[in-house]
Amino acid sequence: MTTIFSIEDEEALTSLLEYNIKAAGYKFEHSVNGYDGMMKIQKTNPDLILLDWMLPDIAGTEVCKFIRSNKDLKDKPIIMLTAKGEEQDLLSGFEMGCDDYITKPFSPAELIARIKALLKRSKEAPNDTVLTYGNIKMDTGTHRVYCCDEEAKLGPREYRILEFLMQNPGRVYSRQQILDSVWGTNVYVTDRTIDVHIRRLRKALSKTEECKVIRTIRSSGYSLDSQS
Repeated sequence: MTTIFSIEDEEALTSLLEYNIKAAGYKFEHSVNGYDGMMKIQKTNPDLILLDWMLPDIAGTEVCKFIRSNKDLKDKPIIMLTAKGEEQDLLSGFEMGCDDYITKPFSPAELIARIKALLKRSKEAPNDTVLTYGNIKMDTGTHRVYCCDEEAKLGPREYRILEFLMQNPGRVYSRQQILDSVWGTNVYVTDRTIDVHIRRLRKALSKTEECKVIRTIRSSGYSLDSQS
């Protein structure tokens, strides 16, 4: 059975999560603090992790960094749950490696929809192909991206966005199209969240002028086009 692991110290919220996650057909495991959570997830090897930002013993972002540095856990989807909603908080969460970010209070139905979308993504088999555009190369088997033969460090969402754009370079995609492809349908994500990821993707590809190829098309969306 698919296991969802929650690291959350608020008892009422943990009970709400447990009820809705079990009702959706998943197994639910949890911990009330970061250090205990880090030990338990190594033993339980969950399929997805719900991570509170404000934990009593350690910041959720530090737990996120630990997960991403662990060879057995680094590919596990992480949803950050937090009362912090400013853009800098979004950036910090994504910088540490979370896949998604939900601001409290949130709808349980929305959370379950995001869990389903992330689990679907994580279980998709890689195509093991190499995509190229100009001086950018993406190896979908190893999930590595290179700009002018130098590896670019991308977060999971930035990788998905770039992969989506590289499949049809030159085409303009709206934010909604990017959302549907990368996050899945029936998931609420604001335009601001997508813009934050695009900004991070641009930063990762900005080491050389030849790799600055993410274009904003006013009133339309984004495109992978070095000639725009």
